[in-house]
Amino acid sequence: MKTLKHIAIIIASITVTVALCSAGYYLSAEEKLEQIIPEKMDSKELPVSVNEAFKQGEILSYRLHYGLMDAGVILMEVKPEVIEVAGRKVYHVVGNGYTKGTFDWFFKVRDRYETFIDKDAMLPWMFVRRCDEGGYIINQDYTFNHYTNKVDIGGGEKVDIPKGTQDMISAFYSARNLDLTNAKEGDVFTINSIVDKEIWPLKIRYVGKETITCDIGKFNCVKFRPIVQKGRIFKREDDLNVWLTDDKNHVPLRAQAKLLVGSIKLDIVSAKNLANPTSQIK
Repeated sequence: MKTLKHIAIIIASITVTVALCSAGYYLSAEEKLEQIIPEKMDSKELPVSVNEAFKQGEILSYRLHYGLMDAGVILMEVKPEVIEVAGRKVYHVVGNGYTKGTFDWFFKVRDRYETFIDKDAMLPWMFVRRCDEGGYIINQDYTFNHYTNKVDIGGGEKVDIPKGTQDMISAFYSARNLDLTNAKEGDVFTINSIVDKEIWPLKIRYVGKETITCDIGKFNCVKFRPIVQKGRIFKREDDLNVWLTDDKNHVPLRAQAKLLVGSIKLDIVSAKNLANPTSQIK
C-alpha cells in the first residue's frame, strides 16, 4: 500500500499527474488571491515567461492502468475564466481524479489538486491539495510570494524557495513550455518545485523523438525520461518514460513506468480546446 501511495506522488510531480477530488473554500478564489498576491514591490520585477502550450478551457482526460487493471481516471482542466487580482492575470487549474473498479475496492483514491498560475510569469500564487489515498488524508494550502521567494505553508511556517519554484501541478504546465528547439539527446532539464514542504528539483532527460498511437490518434512525439530515485520503487533511474506531442502544445499522451512490483501506465483518452495545431498523423 505504501508503494502505491509513493507512486501517486511521483507521477503528480513529473508532468503526468496521478489521481486527483474536492473540498470547498470558505472564501472565493478571487477573495483568497486578493489576500495573497502582493502589490508590486519596489525594484522587484517578476519574470516574463511566454506560454504557448495551453489556453483557458483546455481539458485533458487520462486513464490509469496498474498492471492489467484499469485503475483510475484523471481530468486536468484549465478553467475558462482568467482571474484578475492586483494587476495580475491568473489561470485557475484544477485536477480531479479517482480510482475505479477492483483497484478502488482495495485502494480508494479521491483527491483534488488546484493551482493558480500567473499568466505572464508562469509562476503559482496558490496551491491547494486535498487528498484521500486509501484513507491517508493530506490537506495543504501553500501561498507563494515570488517577490520575496518564500512560500507560506501554513501554521506560521514559511519556506525559502529558489527563484522560479513551481508547485506539483504548475510544474506540469511549466514543463510543457520547455524550449526544445536546440535540444539534443541526453540533455537534462530541471524544474524546481516544492513538494511536502521540501524543494524537489525535477530532472527530466530528453531522449529523442518517437511516433506512438493512442486512443485519440497517431502522433509524432518527443520522449523524456524523468530521473527517478532507484531502489525504493524503481530498479533503475530510467524506468519512467513520458511522451509529449511534438508540437507547441506538448500534450502528455502517455507515461509508462516499470516498478519493483508491477508496472503503471497512463494514457490520454481525450484532449479538448488545445492552443495550437497538433502533431497528429492523419
